Amino acid sequence: MLLRILLCGGLLAAFALPSSALAWGKLGHRLVAQIAERDLTPAARAEVSRLLAGEPDPTLPGIASWADDLREHDPDLGKRSAPWHYVNIGESNCRYEARRDCPDGNCVVEAIKTQTAILADRTRPRAERAQALKFVVHFTGDAHQPMHAGYGHDRGGNDQQINFRGRGTNLHAFWDSGMLNSQNLSGDAWLARIGARAPSANPSGPVRLPPPAADWAEAACRIALAPGVYPRRARVNEAYVTAHLPQAEQELRDAGARLGALLNTALAPPAQR
Repeated sequence: MLLRILLCGGLLAAFALPSSALAWGKLGHRLVAQIAERDLTPAARAEVSRLLAGEPDPTLPGIASWADDLREHDPDLGKRSAPWHYVNIGESNCRYEARRDCPDGNCVVEAIKTQTAILADRTRPRAERAQALKFVVHFTGDAHQPMHAGYGHDRGGNDQQINFRGRGTNLHAFWDSGMLNSQNLSGDAWLARIGARAPSANPSGPVRLPPPAADWAEAACRIALAPGVYPRRARVNEAYVTAHLPQAEQELRDAGARLGALLNTALAPPAQR
């Protein structure tokens, strides 16, 4: 997805502002996929390789941002899938109800369930399952980005303007990539930093089909609504990053660990499920 450059107070924005459908930016989604790929079983790894054969980069990290690029490469599918990147449950005290919060299955929670079922169905064409794999990898990351499960009235923080280090951005973009970029670390350094941490305990137990995507979104929403995440003033400082970057890092780690477990289940040989 093309990134738009923000101007605020005559200064060039330091952080790229994605649309409301983008979560974590390319770096974050790649980290989620790298952690998941590391945890794949031999059977799941072989099936991923088979499904992604022919891709420019036939790896989970290589396709992690595919769903964000759809509007450029496939506008019709990009438009239809746009609501699948998020769910707005902040106004409902972070309690997900499918009928209320996800009409016609158009939210990240139900999209993960639907695409995982397609991925696991070996009677479907390879191209259809490969597309489902790309969606599952991306949407699992999206479901763990707090602003993608937060308030609807401000479009997940997109309408909440903030200023960091004298430059303007918005709260959604800051959680997508601004806090990560503020550390000036390479991708390898980020992987070493995040990948070494243990995932949070999964209150729903082992990953199952359909996955507990609602649990992930509810937990992410609670972070978005926690005191201090929405700053009292537009200007945020290093203390904000110190307080909240560890939460973002843990969400990325959890997303990677849960994605790996989800793919191991969905791509296991039928006799082993």
